[in-house]
Amino acid sequence: MVSHVLRPLRAFAPSYYDAIFVHSRAEDGLSAVDVHLRHLRKVFEKMRENKLYANLKKCVFCAPEIPVLGCYISKSGVRADPEKISSICSWPTPKNQTELRQWLGLANYLHKYTKDYSGLIQPMSSLLKKDVTWNWRPEHQDAFDAVKKSLASAPVLMLPDTSRPFHVVCDASDFAIGCALMQFDAEGRERVVSYQSRQMKPVEKNYPVHDKELLAMRYAPIKFRVYHLGEQTFAVYTDHASLRTAMKSPHLSQRMARWLLFFAEYNFVVHYKPGKNNILADALSRRPDYDPRRLTRHQDIPDDDDDDDDCATCVTLSINATVSSPVLPLRQQIADAYEEDAFYAAIIRYLRHPTTDTLAKLTRPTRDAITRYDLDGDLLTYAIDTFDTPRVVIPADDDLRARLVHEYHDAPAGGHLGREKTFAALSRDFFWPRVYKWIRKWVRSCEICQRVKPVASKQAPLCPLPIATSAWRSVSMDFIFGLPRDDEGRTGVLVFVDRFSKMVHLAPVAAEVTADESAELFLDLVFRHHGLPESIV
Repeated sequence: MVSHVLRPLRAFAPSYYDAIFVHSRAEDGLSAVDVHLRHLRKVFEKMRENKLYANLKKCVFCAPEIPVLGCYISKSGVRADPEKISSICSWPTPKNQTELRQWLGLANYLHKYTKDYSGLIQPMSSLLKKDVTWNWRPEHQDAFDAVKKSLASAPVLMLPDTSRPFHVVCDASDFAIGCALMQFDAEGRERVVSYQSRQMKPVEKNYPVHDKELLAMRYAPIKFRVYHLGEQTFAVYTDHASLRTAMKSPHLSQRMARWLLFFAEYNFVVHYKPGKNNILADALSRRPDYDPRRLTRHQDIPDDDDDDDDCATCVTLSINATVSSPVLPLRQQIADAYEEDAFYAAIIRYLRHPTTDTLAKLTRPTRDAITRYDLDGDLLTYAIDTFDTPRVVIPADDDLRARLVHEYHDAPAGGHLGREKTFAALSRDFFWPRVYKWIRKWVRSCEICQRVKPVASKQAPLCPLPIATSAWRSVSMDFIFGLPRDDEGRTGVLVFVDRFSKMVHLAPVAAEVTADESAELFLDLVFRHHGLPESIV
């Protein structure tokens, strides 16, 4: 009602339910007070015309700052209610889970004023899990005091100005994601509009770093949706440089594909902001980007399937970078690559010159397995025992390995076989450590395979209807068509069945029966005799 009445005045008198907020600033040579009085007069005239009355005890006039929905608003921005902050900061140390929940419930109300709020409360949140014994330790007290200190120094947030562009900074740690909505004010200062953060779910903590950063970038539009939808373009700043090209990658995991479909609703540009400059977003954990093209033989590849998808994507891109250049004969390319791999180069030197010095340069595990290696001209071969067929060893050259997997899987002769058959075909001729994992990553990231393979979807469980408790309280209704035509040309039957007594009413209908005709039959056959049922199935 109030919003409808004051709609013509919403430029300076917005309303929320029965509350009216009149804001004014100096204009046209008039002071802010004069403009404010003029605005008030227009509001009062509208209220008089529609017989709306104000409670004088609840009114505040000509104030530089007013309380609104638990916070204080002024020309400088939005700040938290001092009474709520005082209550939080004077709260005694919780003695049990109930007291901790009460305190967190109040603190959560002011989370938008606190940077990295989820990261701060993470130690205390662990005490609220099911079947956890209450044990308040020093780290919990430190987190408790840190939240109090953060709220006590809560900044004044800028009021969002829809005439100015927004931008977002986001980041992720090992257990939380956070973001901040930013704007530049009239004086060119960068101001915070809102902080948002949350703890990661258990499954999200297992994501690779790339997906954690993308999860934080996805979290920002969800929390700031009302500001971003309809905006021409807004900027997103992240300290993960690879996210700038994530949307252009030709090979994506299923999770990334779903997230990029979500991003399609928004119009934004991703900018790289180094971690040392990205001070507003959560920066609790950092590590270099995981680049599988820099892996050596002695580096361990994680077993996480999600990591596999990203590694496969990077490897696929390396293929696209090499196929356009002149390719050396495969035998020569493999032989040249041995020189760049110190591990296999040492084995080749020993096999060519089996002396004590060359043997001493090998590691002990390599010396124990040296009988498995042999030379075939300029190629190194590997066989587990005398009954095994020697296979050519491929050094730690990701482009070379990717070329081989491409030939055995993507090429016309490969036929896009599954990982087991591709592994069986390639491993007959070539060997390198963790070759099966390589093939598994490749097949999972193959665009053609993912597009045409059948998707095994879980069937929804059957949901039985509740048992009827009395006659004609629950009615089943359905049509049967395709029956022999009667004298009036009707070929269908409308069936009403009482689910309790199984009593049936039948009505012949035409194939083109309408909803109105069906309703009339229901009133005539069911409602007139049995009353209105509680449910119709």
